[in-house]
Amino acid sequence: MYKNLLVAVVIPCYNEEQKIANVISTMPSLVDRIYLVDDASQDDSIAVAEFTARETSKDIVIIRQPMNSGVGAAICQGYKHAYADNFDLVAVMAGDGQMDPEDLECLLDPLASGQADYAKGNRFKAATGDKIPTVRLFGNLVLSALTKIVSGYWHVSDTQCGYTVINRAALGAVQWDEVYPRYGCPNDILTRLNIVEMRVIEVSVKPRYGVNWTSKMKVSRVIFPILALMWNLFVHRMYRKYIYMSGHPIVLYYLAGALFMGLSALLFSYLLIKWAITGAIPMGALIMFSTTLSVTIQLILNAFSLDFQVNKDLCVEVRRVRPRHVN
Repeated sequence: MYKNLLVAVVIPCYNEEQKIANVISTMPSLVDRIYLVDDASQDDSIAVAEFTARETSKDIVIIRQPMNSGVGAAICQGYKHAYADNFDLVAVMAGDGQMDPEDLECLLDPLASGQADYAKGNRFKAATGDKIPTVRLFGNLVLSALTKIVSGYWHVSDTQCGYTVINRAALGAVQWDEVYPRYGCPNDILTRLNIVEMRVIEVSVKPRYGVNWTSKMKVSRVIFPILALMWNLFVHRMYRKYIYMSGHPIVLYYLAGALFMGLSALLFSYLLIKWAITGAIPMGALIMFSTTLSVTIQLILNAFSLDFQVNKDLCVEVRRVRPRHVN
């Protein structure tokens, strides 16, 4: 329990028999229950987890997925069980030990004090911890930049960090069965939280990788599905938040921007073709292209500005102060 609030931790687990024991045994005493969601592991992860829980007297609930459904599906299963069991705050910690248990209080504190509804770890601002692998860092930065636009949380700079805490209000506001089941789930969750007006805060957490760490994610297999997901999430948020719920003019800016962007693309193609055929660039078409491109940029920037203003109250200032331990 933390500040008189019941705390649960969801651990998505897939083939982590070498690491799951340490994750469970180092779980802070303020955690009232662990929901370990086995995503159809093919090793002894569950046997090791059950043995460790008995040895350390941890309250653990094992949830077995009938088939491998993805980390997002595992997290959502844990969320649904924790909500049904009336927990107030629910954290997510990976089964491979990437999350430092010492950082858990920092994530719990802004929710326990009522500042935010969802706390998300930020590894980029950490003063200590392991170096983030270069390829993973680059991918995270690109996806984080796109997710600012897609989700409406312009202050979140490490969108792919899985170390999170959610409160009961946010748990009850999202349809977890509809969340993307695999590696795009952090982006999906943020977008859905924005639609239901939940306040999000980032908290500095230490990255943990180690020399033997390897990712189960295959970049070549997930990049195009995630990009498609991002587009679908953006359209979904625009419709739900700015058409269905409010009729906000931001959609008109985006539509006009898309129209002028298409016109700019056509003019640019025409200029290339004329240059290839004649070796000259028509001045009139060049002026039209420059004008439409300028209008496109202005419209999109105006849309970004409007979106930022609408969501500024949902973007809670980043916290860097580590709270005192409270049971």
